[in-house]
Amino acid sequence: MKLKKVTDKEFARYGRVLSGYDFTDLFASLSRLDIPDAGIVYEASVKALEDQTVFGEMRDRGFGGMPIQVGYVGGNQKILNCLEYHKTSEFNLALDDVVLVLGTEPEIQDGKFDTALCQAFLVPAGCGVELFATTLHYAPMNIRDGGYRVACVLPRGTNYAKPSIQIQTDEDKMCAGSNKWLMAHKDAPEAAQGSYVGLVGENIRLDMIQ
Repeated sequence: MKLKKVTDKEFARYGRVLSGYDFTDLFASLSRLDIPDAGIVYEASVKALEDQTVFGEMRDRGFGGMPIQVGYVGGNQKILNCLEYHKTSEFNLALDDVVLVLGTEPEIQDGKFDTALCQAFLVPAGCGVELFATTLHYAPMNIRDGGYRVACVLPRGTNYAKPSIQIQTDEDKMCAGSNKWLMAHKDAPEAAQGSYVGLVGENIRLDMIQ
């Protein structure tokens, strides 16, 4: 799989590079948050990140005044394992160089998504991107030793408790939380924990991306 850049034209179907924001203070706060030596940690809402001045600007300019939350994902990840989507855009603000492996929701067929359809993009340190609502994504992969930290900006309430619903469609099976639909690969830890198995093909690893 070829590694592209978020500035390449191919990224336009998945999202866009953010401009006009000053993330300096947010990145300073993000750099002080702990990450594990192996695996990843995710927190949906972190007060230290939400206390930064850019929070209000992202809420008003980026989400049209909707209530938002700023959390983070961090650690060491070099395999895809899952893809998820929301019914809203998400901002990813990368403190460190990371790789995003992406697909699109319309490519899901009969509740399955072939990972051969994925594309990989480098998000350079200091860059913020918007991922559109139809973009399949999951935890970034780090390309340098020492792990990574990425701030995640979403409508408030996203990624909290799964609602109680009657399963009627394939999408209902994917619902894994509030505003969260997820598909796991059969070999992923998430599959063993009960997540819906919807990814077919190879479980993409960082060493498969060049």
